[in-house]
Parts: sequence; structure tokens; C-alpha cells
Amino acid sequence: MSTNRRLLATSLAVLTTFAALAGCSRAGSGDTAAAPAASDDKGPAAEVRLGYFPNVTHAAALIGVDKGLFAKELGSTKLTTQTFNAGPDEVNALLGGSLDVAFIGSGPAINAYSKSKGEAVRLVAGATSGGAQLVVKSDINSAADLKGKTISTPQLANTQDVSFKKWLVDQKIAAGSGPDQVNVTNTENAASLDLFKQGGIQGAWAPEPWSSRLVLDAGAKVLVDEKTLWDQGKFPTTVIIVRTQFLKEHPRTVEALLKGEVAAIDWATSNKAEAKTTVNNALKALTSKALGEPVLDRAFENIELTVDPQAKHFPQLAKDAVTAGVSKEAADVTGFADFTLLNKVLSAAGKTTVDTAGLDKK
Repeated sequence: MSTNRRLLATSLAVLTTFAALAGCSRAGSGDTAAAPAASDDKGPAAEVRLGYFPNVTHAAALIGVDKGLFAKELGSTKLTTQTFNAGPDEVNALLGGSLDVAFIGSGPAINAYSKSKGEAVRLVAGATSGGAQLVVKSDINSAADLKGKTISTPQLANTQDVSFKKWLVDQKIAAGSGPDQVNVTNTENAASLDLFKQGGIQGAWAPEPWSSRLVLDAGAKVLVDEKTLWDQGKFPTTVIIVRTQFLKEHPRTVEALLKGEVAAIDWATSNKAEAKTTVNNALKALTSKALGEPVLDRAFENIELTVDPQAKHFPQLAKDAVTAGVSKEAADVTGFADFTLLNKVLSAAGKTTVDTAGLDKK
């Protein structure tokens, strides 16, 4: 874009199409729409920095990168990728400006929005529903049996950490080191597998493929499948958030990534066996270890790849963080969702658009 055009765009400060969000979704229209941000569209970005995890729950990202589906849609925009072990570290990268787009858990996504007082990031799509379980030693048969035991979650305040601690509160069991409490420790997924085998922990609330690895490779059993705690068994395990500034400046780049994600999910749905192989090869490249076929099969059975982030659950997820003791007050998630570009992509592909559940409103 020329200097004159850039100056003209800035001086006009045109409003983006974000204001049309309510018209794109099936959300109720009774709320007041959030004030749209001024457009600063600078065209496609020279580079987009994408973060994701080496987990089966991030299969859409792994497939999109490995099969070149993101790159195909991005055209001349350079795709730079970085992997993370848990959401809080990825949030720091986003808020620090070293990452533009992130596949991330719902808990850290809310935290990023809250920490920046609703300014720094926007929820633009989902990626995975399901795929998290509390798996434990064979002699643990109930919540009461967890008392005095040590259970691992991937990182403090990550999605599984919040889920487990909230569940403990529901069971009227406190987290702590006492004999009638559950000691919750935060350990990277790979390390938790080794700790479980060595007896250092007696269970873990873990995402796929780690819950399946604990069951099939280490003899754990499922005490709680998180699907059973949600309506119709659907909950947002992995979503996509974008730095608000990047979304404003490069909406065409974000749209291209979303086209790539839709293509990755469509390809995985039509090529299930090859999708597993692709994900496994990507995991091997990132972690130096491939999954056994039974683990891979079980992990894929427990997830659903979907661009729908189940927006209706986010107010409850914000409350759960308070119940879990990782937040002092429930984050205000109004204005968090911007599905304008996602629904544009879906409509163009003849697919059903995604409901913002009012999260595009202030």
C-alpha cells in the first residue's frame, strides 16, 4: 500500500465490518452491540506468527501446518510457528507481542482477554471440543479416594487446572496438602506420564493424547471424562484467539488462516486414517516421540474437530475460574467474540455459521 493510501485510510478512520457481527450470527439481537473498532487495514501481513501445542487437541493446527493448508491460503504471507506446552505461557507471548494468533485452551484465552481489560485479544474461532479426562491409579474409585493423593494438571490456571479444581469444589473436597485434601501439582504433560509411572502422582486431569497415554501406556483408568460435565458433551478445549491489533491491521491474513483451518478440519473428516498419521508425524517431529496406534485411535475418538468455540459456555467458564480459586472475580467476557471473518468463510463455503451467544456485545 502506498504512503498516500495509508495516510488516507488513517485519516478516514473507517469503521470495520465488525459491527455486522450481530447480523452474521444467530445470537439474540436485544443487547447493545460493542462499539466497533476503527479500521486500520494494512492489507495482508508480511508475516503471521502462529502458536499451538503438540497435542492431539490441536490437531487442526498440526494438520494445517503439515499439509500446507495455512500456507496455501496465506499466499505471500510468511507463516512462522511456535509450540507451547500450556496456555499461560502462550498468553504471555501474545500479550508481549511476540505472537499474533494462537490455538489455545479456553481458560487461558479468557485470562488473556481479562488481563488486558478486554483490549488485547479476540476470540475468532474454535478448534476442538472434548478430549480431557481425569485418569487415576486403579485403586481410586471415587472422589473421596483422591484425599491425600497428588494429582497433576499441565500448568497453573490452564484449562485443565481450572476444570479439575472446580470439579473438586463441586465434590466438596479442598485442594491442599492435608490428609483430607487433594494435592494439585502443575507438571508438563510428558513429565506427568513419567511421574505417574514412578508413583510420584496418582492421577492427572490431562488433555489428549496424554490422558490416553496414561491409560494405555501407564495403566491408569478414567475417573471423570469431562464430556460428562457439559451439556451434550460439548465444551471448548481448544479455540483460536488473535491479537486485536493484528486483527484490525490484517483482517485478510486472519481470514486466510481461518480458511486454512476449515480446510484442515474438512480434510481430517474426509481422511480420518491419514489425518491420524499426519498428526502423529507432526507430534514425532515436535516431541521426538510418536504415539502408538492404540493411543492415537483412543485420542481421536475423544475429540471433535470443530470451528465452533461453544461461545455460550464462556460466561460459565469465567465463573469456574473463580470457583477453582485461580481468579478473584469472574472475567467479563462481553465483547470477547468476533466471528465476522469466520462466518464470512463459512457462508462462502455453504456451511452453517457460528453463534456468538451474545459475546460480540457490550
